[in-house]
Amino acid sequence: MGRVSHALEYRCIGCMDATVTREFDVSHLSRTCPVCGEFERFVNTVVVERFDALAADPPAHLHWDQLDRTRKFLIAERVSRKDHSIEDFETMGPDDEDERGADASTGAEA
Repeated sequence: MGRVSHALEYRCIGCMDATVTREFDVSHLSRTCPVCGEFERFVNTVVVERFDALAADPPAHLHWDQLDRTRKFLIAERVSRKDHSIEDFETMGPDDEDERGADASTGAEA
């Protein structure tokens, strides 16, 4: 966990309304949300901003609309906080799954 000289904000991913401020830099923390009352992840706002940017203009190769929310946040976290680029991620769309299924049924390797 990295210590920083300024406070960072973390947002509840359950309700997206509550925020907390901490003087350490991590991808997320877990706590009970004072707004929704759930024990949720509070995600670093850098990750939330990347998540929102990807949702606004998703790369076609990710099939963003087919990913669950957890996977979307994982991609946003890796791109915003790690040494990953968006091209490092691949997901399979319905057409890709159909092809893989056909390959598996014929014994061909994907």
